[in-house]
Amino acid sequence: MANLLGGKGAGLAEMTRMELPVPPGFTITTEACRAYLEHGREPDRLADEITREWDRFETEVHKRFGADRPLLVAVRSGAEISMPGMMDTVLNVGLGDEAVLRLAEWSGDERFAWDAYSRFVRSFGETVLRLPEQLFQEAETRVCDAFGAGRKNVLDAAQLKVLTSAYQEVVNAETGEGIPGDPRRQLDLAVRAVFDSWNGERARAYRRREDISEDLGTAVNVCLMVFGNLGPDSGTGVAFTRDPATGAPGAYGDYLQRAVGEDIVAGIRNTVPLAELERLDPASYARLRANLRALEAHYRDMCDIEFTVERGTLWMLQTRIGERGAEATFRIASDLVDEGVITPDEALGRGTGERLARLLFPRFAESGTDRPAARGVAASPGAAVGQIVFDSRKAVERREDGRHVVLVRPQTRPEDLPGMLASVGLLTTSGGKTSHAAVVARGLGIPCVCGADQLDLDVEGGVLTLPDGTRLRDGDFVSLDGSTGDVYAGRIPLVPSPVARDFVAPAPESGQSPAQQDAETVHDEAVRDEAVVRAVRRALDWADGHRRLRVRANADTPDEAVQARRLGAEGIGLCRTEHMFLGDRQPIVERLILAETPAERGTALAELLTVQREDFRGILRAMDGLPVVVRLLDPPLHEFLPDLTELSVRHATGDYRGEDRHHLQRVLDAVRRTHEQNPMLGLRGVRLGLTVPGLYANQVRALAEAAAGLKAEGLDPRPEIMVPLVGDVSELRLVKQEAEQVLAEVRLATGTAVDCPVGTMIELPRAALTAGDLAAEAAFFSFGTNDLTQTTWGFSRDDVEGSFFPAYLEHKIFAVSPFQTIDPAVGSLITTALAGGRAARPGLETGVCGEHGGDPESIRFFDRARLDYVSCSPFRVPVARLEAGRAVVEGAVVEGA
Repeated sequence: MANLLGGKGAGLAEMTRMELPVPPGFTITTEACRAYLEHGREPDRLADEITREWDRFETEVHKRFGADRPLLVAVRSGAEISMPGMMDTVLNVGLGDEAVLRLAEWSGDERFAWDAYSRFVRSFGETVLRLPEQLFQEAETRVCDAFGAGRKNVLDAAQLKVLTSAYQEVVNAETGEGIPGDPRRQLDLAVRAVFDSWNGERARAYRRREDISEDLGTAVNVCLMVFGNLGPDSGTGVAFTRDPATGAPGAYGDYLQRAVGEDIVAGIRNTVPLAELERLDPASYARLRANLRALEAHYRDMCDIEFTVERGTLWMLQTRIGERGAEATFRIASDLVDEGVITPDEALGRGTGERLARLLFPRFAESGTDRPAARGVAASPGAAVGQIVFDSRKAVERREDGRHVVLVRPQTRPEDLPGMLASVGLLTTSGGKTSHAAVVARGLGIPCVCGADQLDLDVEGGVLTLPDGTRLRDGDFVSLDGSTGDVYAGRIPLVPSPVARDFVAPAPESGQSPAQQDAETVHDEAVRDEAVVRAVRRALDWADGHRRLRVRANADTPDEAVQARRLGAEGIGLCRTEHMFLGDRQPIVERLILAETPAERGTALAELLTVQREDFRGILRAMDGLPVVVRLLDPPLHEFLPDLTELSVRHATGDYRGEDRHHLQRVLDAVRRTHEQNPMLGLRGVRLGLTVPGLYANQVRALAEAAAGLKAEGLDPRPEIMVPLVGDVSELRLVKQEAEQVLAEVRLATGTAVDCPVGTMIELPRAALTAGDLAAEAAFFSFGTNDLTQTTWGFSRDDVEGSFFPAYLEHKIFAVSPFQTIDPAVGSLITTALAGGRAARPGLETGVCGEHGGDPESIRFFDRARLDYVSCSPFRVPVARLEAGRAVVEGAVVEGA
């Protein structure tokens, strides 16, 4: 019931049902939050229901603990989908001038009581009353200075009492009244603050980044406070039933003695490994391990647990399916299949294409790497290299300038989220695997090293001092390894990940690891690499066993074709021939455009024929036995000529740069002749083939001769010709007739028949609406979803994504860019075209060659629409394979439901 109780509330309810030790409390549902957000006030019946639950709660606490225990509660947010640190929490609700004395008496620790009260006053002031943090910090500094204390942690009970009074004075001065003394009134205000935090800036930014609906709302969990700072037999921790970074089996996590939960999450103190609890408190550790095993067995997945030990008594404060890195996602799913806990289909549902894509990212080269300058906690795997920035704002500014940055902080806070989103890596000098920086980094899929306390960080001065005395300043480069915790000064070369490397060659053996690493580390890394590679292979095998969609690649060169095939591509769905016209071939195209006689045009075409034939030979050879769809020239001719403005200036100033003046004039005339105000809708695609004599015929000849030559070698080339930007069947018919004539000529010249079907791209709304007519001539359809989206919306992609798209997303005109995920209207055009095309030509082959072919959500649509294949960039091929399999499994689950 996470949609009603929120993830945290559902976990607490489930642990209660399992009879695990959970503090008494109750949950206010997401339904109440949604009503509050819609109407601007709490539902009428909410106050009565809270009062009824509060009375029950008070009775239960007195029954279980005795009437002398103060009724202090934690008021925590808890959305259906985890949003770590993005919403507000208020602790110690119920404290007041009298309650603090009862807390001191019950605990037998006056300093503890006043520490809790000071934390409460400040938290309530900042979170509930929305007072500036700076006012409380200034008050704290004054008190610490007065007592000669460097920080709040060293103040004694009497001094903490003074600090509490100073905080109260801030509240009184800013509000004209103090914090309410009535616990029930405090609770009402705290609940409202948590509701309001759903629409806080950091929460909204996180939801946009993670594509979480704005309409879900948050639940509010009210639980009895249990204290981990009551002495050496108390503490707090976060535990995972498996390593959330690598997926390795065994309990992992952090523990802090004499601490409360906010200490460990904030990362203000360095933690000890969870295993240290076994030495400190064997009984609590044994109970915790038993609970971890029970929860993983119950949820059939890795779990994330927050717990507190209060004077030797273990309390379970939260459980959920744990956030994990991409590597851990696949390894855990694979291991759970081996353990008989889940089925392969269930495992397939857990490893998303997005996470697989992260495993294809590079990491540091293993050879030649210097000893790290420092080492911290390996909090989120992967390698990152970037320029140091010390605050979130600068990170955003530098990213907008196109730079790669690493955000360096003592510890991150939710307010740092924009800078974290803008960074390629995170480095903090305190905190552990469960600190804010670590949790958010894993969710964002960026490398993170936490707790690097060997580093001396001066944020105000903008200096990061390494243990050897080297000073790194703003803009200097730093390299992080979030898989090992290593920090390096400068830039370290990157290499493909073991998963990416596995598609090219077998995974490296341990003997290939760097000599400077000890044998145990080498062995551990080799085992870890082997485990994740095996898990990914299995996931792709399971996906391949289910998927209906074939997966091809968009590849324009022989090298790309080789790479695509290694990554599992089942052919090429889009070979863009315009890429063959660039570089040292561009002068040939220029001569073609400038040609004034048939002879000049013929000479240029002959040169292009030679080079294109060799390109096609390499691509067809790499894809031997698999289809290769070759798109005839698509972009406007002016893209192969110099810029009009630059040429005009050169002509006007006599800047011929060694060229003949007459030639420069001819080029300028050609550029003016081909210049268009809106080239996207101008002379391009099939229009070029019909207006530039011999252009398309020359390309078809090059392809056919390449295929004929390979067939003579005993190979099995399977070329297909695709005509772009067709809007009317007459256009397609004319090009097809010319292509068939050329194919016949090549057959006569070589004695080899080349089977080369001719199809078309559907990238204009008119083409989609007249698909039945087109299918009479087309052997296949390939949907060019980039242009189809542009022409449906009337957007110029190059112009709009960086201009008004952020505003459109903010105003919810669309939830995601239509160039990222298929827009519903574009989807309707696709289904219309499919129906018309299949009615006219049963068995018509259909595919997608736009960038949507690698988008997971779009792939689900294409599967439902029963297309035959998707085509995407080579490195997206494994992602598309995985998502195509997941689409079938998820569809079967929906149909079964």
